[in-house]
Amino acid sequence: INLVNMIRFTFIILILSFSFLGKTQGSFFATPDSLNKGRLIGVSVGVGSVWAGSMIGLSQVWYADSEKTKWHAFNDSKDWLQMDKVGHYYTAYKLNQLTTDMFRWTGFNRRKSLWIGTGVSLGYQTTLEMLDAYSADWGFSWADMLANGLGTASYMTQQLIWDEERFIPKFSYYPTKYAAVRPEILGSNFAESVLKDYNGQTYWLSFSPGTFMKDSKFPKWACISIGYGINQKLVGSEEYYLDPATGNEYFSSREVLLSIDIDFSKIPVKKPWLKTLLKQFNYLKVPFPAVGLRNGKVFGSILGY
Repeated sequence: INLVNMIRFTFIILILSFSFLGKTQGSFFATPDSLNKGRLIGVSVGVGSVWAGSMIGLSQVWYADSEKTKWHAFNDSKDWLQMDKVGHYYTAYKLNQLTTDMFRWTGFNRRKSLWIGTGVSLGYQTTLEMLDAYSADWGFSWADMLANGLGTASYMTQQLIWDEERFIPKFSYYPTKYAAVRPEILGSNFAESVLKDYNGQTYWLSFSPGTFMKDSKFPKWACISIGYGINQKLVGSEEYYLDPATGNEYFSSREVLLSIDIDFSKIPVKKPWLKTLLKQFNYLKVPFPAVGLRNGKVFGSILGY
């Protein structure tokens, strides 16, 4: 559901904004040595409010006109060439990361913060799936849940093994001409198309070779990035689309890209507020040139999108 994707991104933005409220001194951004009850209350109330508010809003607005039925599942694992599933992975990962960081900021230790972040990430997205499960228009998607679980577990596993992120999922978008062909599906304006037009989205996995090389001078912030996207995909369940207005034919395809990137969390800065600020850029892929493969043919991209 495209609105559900919007709610997910809204959840991230609201919680991120909340984390920056308060004093602007460096001490505000520093992690305390012991539990700060004021921070814990503030973060807990913020997370709970956004969680409950978004669910109430969805049930009253998005699902209000949808016929209710008994719990049921449906299989959408092949739709959109799995781009929406990669989106679920990305969102689950980032929710875990963000929530873990926020509870770590309250003074909880790393392990406890991680388990809270993992629970919030899985719990929030499972709640969304349950709303789908009782709607006649959709249903509970096991494929979505698998992607949610993999994204959440990916962040948790890296923290447990390395105590840091070494493989970082990122997102990029550029406007395409396909949204104008089916604006009701792919978005009628820029804001809608960012969420709906999978042709313009690319999901990346960035990693730094320097994090795997001990005593190496290779900068840990310098990354190699592998991207996944799709092209000419105008119908979720079909690989071919004929535009009735123009007679143009569209044949969907996958594409894989290779680029470079920056891990902003590993840029050597000492000020806590700047380190916190820089880390937020890790949600998005830096626009560097890329080389890609589509339908067996190599292509280049100046901005990597």
